Amino acid sequence: MSDARVESVVRTITQTCIENEKYFGELDSVVGDGDFGFSLARGFENVLAQWDDFDRTDTGTFLQKVAVVMSGRIGGTSGPIWGTAFLRAAGQVKGKQEITGDDVVAMLRAAIEGIKARGGADLGEKTLLDALAPMTDTIEHELGAGTAAADIAKAAAVTAREAAEATRPMQARRGRASYTGERSIGSLDPGAVAVAVLAERVADTW
Repeated sequence: MSDARVESVVRTITQTCIENEKYFGELDSVVGDGDFGFSLARGFENVLAQWDDFDRTDTGTFLQKVAVVMSGRIGGTSGPIWGTAFLRAAGQVKGKQEITGDDVVAMLRAAIEGIKARGGADLGEKTLLDALAPMTDTIEHELGAGTAAADIAKAAAVTAREAAEATRPMQARRGRASYTGERSIGSLDPGAVAVAVLAERVADTW
């Protein structure tokens, strides 16, 4: 995967989060404080505004710059969480111009561990991790099977959507939604749904 492809994926993520501000906010308002969509959109609007100025020396540097903007500009808990994810991913490809499939898996695994450390969350606690981790497993499995990149993206999107739907019967253990206790059961986790939406858009535009 070239630098241009990585940029394309990040650009797709950026635009998708901005376009889905209302949808993500509505999901979050069910048992949360409803600011998830707003926070993501504002953060990625800043990424878009500074897009042409990001250092593109290598993929890791580019992602690091994106992470810094996100961490500083997204409100609530979303900024630290999403910024940490990008920052940890960037650390896996520092100095690299070409990104392999194994690099992508390493980036996602690093992002997952960063989110766990920063948010104190783990799998099964009704967070974006519950979609991000299974999606990463699928990517790793399909890479091992020699699947073409476009088909890997499609498989990842299917897994992410199924995993997001599987958060419905879970009880939230992290974030504002955790304050509602058992009332959080029956609703989808907005972060997990966001991962699914992003994966689907990346697959569609691959």
